Amino acid sequence: MATPSLPAAVPATHPAVVITGPRQPLQLLSRPTVPPKDGEALIHVTWTASTPLDLHRADGGLAIGTPPFIMGSSFGGTVVALGGHPGHLSVGDKVVGFVQDGAPDEAGFQTYITLPTWKVSKVPANLTLPEAVTVPCNLVTAFHTITEDLGLELPWPVPKEWAPPRAQERILVWGAASSVGMYVLQVLKHWGYRNVLAVASGKHHELLKELGAKECFDYRNENVVAEILRYLANVEESGSAGRPKVPFFVDCIGSKEGTLRPLSKIAEAGSKVAVMLPVINVHASEGQAPEYEMDVSKVLPGDWAEGVQLRGTRTFFYAKNEFFRDHLQPEIVPALLEQGVVQPNKHRVVEGNTVLERAENALKLLRNQAVSGERLVWRIAEAED
Repeated sequence: MATPSLPAAVPATHPAVVITGPRQPLQLLSRPTVPPKDGEALIHVTWTASTPLDLHRADGGLAIGTPPFIMGSSFGGTVVALGGHPGHLSVGDKVVGFVQDGAPDEAGFQTYITLPTWKVSKVPANLTLPEAVTVPCNLVTAFHTITEDLGLELPWPVPKEWAPPRAQERILVWGAASSVGMYVLQVLKHWGYRNVLAVASGKHHELLKELGAKECFDYRNENVVAEILRYLANVEESGSAGRPKVPFFVDCIGSKEGTLRPLSKIAEAGSKVAVMLPVINVHASEGQAPEYEMDVSKVLPGDWAEGVQLRGTRTFFYAKNEFFRDHLQPEIVPALLEQGVVQPNKHRVVEGNTVLERAENALKLLRNQAVSGERLVWRIAEAED
């Protein structure tokens, strides 16, 4: 077998945005560009999307090991080379994907990445890269949370006349206007789950009902827990006797005081509560280092009703589901986008004169909690292919 080599137009090295230590300025690191082996693709990355995880890594040093740590769990770009057995990809395809940040060859905040083709989604012709790059990370999270943490069924392809066995059981999504929350709503709607309650700022309620929420509640209302409990007391019970009024919860924020404490007053014995990790005990700010907890069972341990099942969502493990590994990013994500089943998040382009400045500006917006109902996207390469 021939030794993999780079196309002539691809540079032997390229820059990557890295963390050198908690709350330290980001830096650029020169890295070798890796030729793709069998089953791999080499991507010229032009766009990425920032997530709260970036802030947890950069300000809190969350699981960054020994720096430098290469940032980025999302990428958008163009296929420039393929190893053997390219599968669904061709050179020149516009693509996006959810990847492992910190992994030297595939982390998204660098201009060239080399990764397995099962981590790559072709972008439908009706979407631009800045639109599409908002999708893979949190849409994959939605699938993993619903199936692994809640134990609900999402068969693919969706069978004709499919009716989920638990279609009428309530699912409460707190932080429903977050990126994860909006994808959770859209996925549940497409698969026929009809009793979804959404908690988010009131300005997003109209959109959330379009995406699949049956009822919406405003977390800014200081009496929101009492309002939810009154609603649950007044609606007709569904399911068998003895089941909790809300069997399933998704906490898209993972804040000790902001989300877990109110949820602890609503969840009952038998409820499953999926929480985006890490749990934020203290939020990062310009003058305050964050504090996190990765074991959700240690958060408010005496406040939950006995029998509540707490699950910390760990999306990077989604590929343990072999069907999702082989089909979720290569097939399901592009199909849902092309069919219009899932809409990309509203996005804000983060500006800056250099890639490092854009990365820092995105972190600052996250640190200042200046993002609501949209994703931050920014350019990696200085120009499109």
